Amino acid sequence: MDILGENVTNKEEPERFLQGYIDTMQVMKQEGIGGGISVKPTMMGMDIDEDLCYRHIEKIVSAAKELGLFVRIDMEGSDYTERTIVLVERLHKNHDNVGIVLQAYLRRSEEDTRRMNEAGIQIRLCKGAYKEPKKIAIKKMKLIRENFKKLTKMMLADGVYPAIGTHDKKIIEWTKKYCEENGIGKEKFEFQMLYGMRPKTQRQLIADGYNLRMYVPYGTHWFPYFYRRLRERKENIWFVLKNFFAR
Repeated sequence: MDILGENVTNKEEPERFLQGYIDTMQVMKQEGIGGGISVKPTMMGMDIDEDLCYRHIEKIVSAAKELGLFVRIDMEGSDYTERTIVLVERLHKNHDNVGIVLQAYLRRSEEDTRRMNEAGIQIRLCKGAYKEPKKIAIKKMKLIRENFKKLTKMMLADGVYPAIGTHDKKIIEWTKKYCEENGIGKEKFEFQMLYGMRPKTQRQLIADGYNLRMYVPYGTHWFPYFYRRLRERKENIWFVLKNFFAR
């Protein structure tokens, strides 16, 4: 579950989001919904004060631990990459139920993957959807896919239960084939996909015995998230419309 929101500019908003996550996790526990939540650092006040942000997220992580849930710290634009990694490293020193998201289109992600693997921090790998300059981000989809595969290999070899966050059928099929050829069991990793996107593929993955986590973003602050999904690839406009009406 992911409450939508980012780049808050006053101290009251993080408090509301914090309570929203606490309420969401309690309902998840009551309803027997396993898994966890995703949290954006700028939603919790990173633009206001980094210590304030840490305190808010630490409360969420502690509450999640008591409820048997996992917290994934989302990755935002490149201005926040290093600060987010440091935040997760700090949280992970006292909490083992926290992980991070890395973006395959960033050129620094190979070193960041190695860094997280060495620290024993769980990674969700995605392609990346923020508009970044060519100097720091790979632009061609073919090259992004190749880097995604390279980072996936690193996570499967040295990481902790990696999450493959993609709707790309080429990446999904490659991951399945690579794991089969290298004796990597289906229980060693999971796929992650947006709720409602590629439902047939999702059902087939489950039928084939793969672990699949459904990512459910919700809330009123939906426009920035939706806009990035469409801007990420032109094909996503048709992809969203087609899946909106498909069952």
